[in-house]
Amino acid sequence: MSELRVPGATRAAGPTAIQVARGREDVLIGDEIVRHRLASRVIHWVVAVFFFGALFTGMPIWSPVFGWMAYFFGGLSVCRWLHAWLGVAFAAAAAVMAVLWLKEMVFDKSDRKFNVVDYLRFSDREDPDVGKYNAGQKFFFWLVMVTGALILLSGIVLWWPTYFNQTLRSISILLHDICFIGFFAAIVGHIYLGTAAEPGTFHSMTRGTVTRAWAKLHHARWYREVTGERR
Repeated sequence: MSELRVPGATRAAGPTAIQVARGREDVLIGDEIVRHRLASRVIHWVVAVFFFGALFTGMPIWSPVFGWMAYFFGGLSVCRWLHAWLGVAFAAAAAVMAVLWLKEMVFDKSDRKFNVVDYLRFSDREDPDVGKYNAGQKFFFWLVMVTGALILLSGIVLWWPTYFNQTLRSISILLHDICFIGFFAAIVGHIYLGTAAEPGTFHSMTRGTVTRAWAKLHHARWYREVTGERR
């Protein structure tokens, strides 16, 4: 990745950083680096909105324990209708996200060195080989893609049950539930790691930028590629 800089950028480059973050990534502006351009941030939040919409409309269908939630949407029948279409919208948005991020989410040799234990312990030890996304983030991306596809396919069977046999319907119910539980657990972890666990990370999905210090600590190789600095 070639070094990209904004000519004349100063240390007080906040507004400039926001402006550049709308269309470009991997750009050094003063003490900040543009990590996510506007398109990446928008699709991230669109996927999130559709996911939680499908989640909250699906829970009353999943278990009577959450039946009270149906009243917020106008009843269980409305939940069933909304859940199906929100699921389709989620899948479509996730497909767009895959197109935007697929190239950067391919595993490489450096990902083999990723120490998940150190990562979960929030060690301050710098890993010099971590690129723009670490192995854990790439794994989460593929988890979203795979489980999202399985949820969609099993959901289609449940949406039109009369077109499929009993065995496939039973498998789809089980698969839909397992994927939902796993997906939800992963999302909880994703939210925690992106907010409280790693201060500064959430900023990259709101304004699009991170500090040089954050980039150097968590994604050292990407930091060097953008800034041109050596180890």
